[in-house]
Amino acid sequence: MRPLLDRLQERGCRMTAQRRIIAEVFAGNHVHFTADDVLQRARIALPEVSRATVYNALNDFTALGELLEVTHADGKKRYDPNVEQRHHHLVCVDCDRMLDVHTVDPDLPFAERHGFEIIDVAVTFHARCPDCVAAKAVSS
Repeated sequence: MRPLLDRLQERGCRMTAQRRIIAEVFAGNHVHFTADDVLQRARIALPEVSRATVYNALNDFTALGELLEVTHADGKKRYDPNVEQRHHHLVCVDCDRMLDVHTVDPDLPFAERHGFEIIDVAVTFHARCPDCVAAKAVSS
């Protein structure tokens, strides 16, 4: 997956210091941050980054199609930079850790479509991560 910053630069996006830092927060795999997560991480490199700047950048990057907005079961919006690979999500029900998973899209039989035209599929696997499984075993 190409880094978000590289993709934005290729598109000719204006990169202020704040927008650059915000884009760099999304480096790596399995990145799914809330706006507050992005703000906290961006302020490590650039303490003067404002909440409004983070929200504006996230909205702009999403509108460009360079970030996916994923709403978690708890209602929190997370931002996913993996827009180039078809994928679904695996989410821990205890700690909210979210990972990308690359599986074959499920097929909805014609009889179950009720006349709908399928446009997209988004699957979230709710599970328990290894750390939370181990913690539950210790506390039991």
